[in-house]
Amino acid sequence: MLELKGIDAGYAGFQALFGVSMRVDAGEAVAVIGSNGAGKTTLLRVVSGLLAPTAGTMTMQGTDLIATPPHKVIETGIAHVPESRRLFPRLSVEDNLRMGAFIPAARAKFHQRLEYVYALFPRLKERRTQLAGTMSGGEQQMCAIARALMSEPKLVLLDEPSMGLAPVIVSQVFDLVRRIRNDGYTVLIVEQNVRQVLKVVDRAYLLEVGRMKASGRAEELAASDEIRKAYMGL
Repeated sequence: MLELKGIDAGYAGFQALFGVSMRVDAGEAVAVIGSNGAGKTTLLRVVSGLLAPTAGTMTMQGTDLIATPPHKVIETGIAHVPESRRLFPRLSVEDNLRMGAFIPAARAKFHQRLEYVYALFPRLKERRTQLAGTMSGGEQQMCAIARALMSEPKLVLLDEPSMGLAPVIVSQVFDLVRRIRNDGYTVLIVEQNVRQVLKVVDRAYLLEVGRMKASGRAEELAASDEIRKAYMGL
């Protein structure tokens, strides 16, 4: 579904990614793990068109993403849940969801998609008229994920969904990831919480200082002594 080959990227003279290659197949949940500053967020920004790579190729179901204008990337079936959620705090929950259905194909199915996300996140239906910025961190993360699902994406990008949340809420967020995956969505998630994320994905890539250092089945990486010591504190 998604394939990256030899991707370089960076910011104003600073290179953050070096020759990154990876793939995500339809129906998979794939994680990119690594410490803060490894380049994980940069990687998702490249995939969603927010940052243009300086080298390499990138396709989504055969479509050249590098040649696709950033505002058209969502029409290829990619929806991005950014770090820190980036909701519209002064808009209601339902208006935030409406923004997720902005593209013409999604607008035509707005009420159908709204029913779907309210069934998946009943708490959002209860809070549909509440200003998004007044909700708890966990509720805001639910809203951000629901907003992404409003476009009926083929691939959901999740950037550090557990960041800044209390441990009990972190567990709920990863349960949401599991539910989305079980509903048939393909998921690419970047996450520092290695122990938790490896429980909900099929495969994972280890990114260190902008370079892919390892990859494999989630259970294989979870059993790796090197990864357990470096990223799980075990």
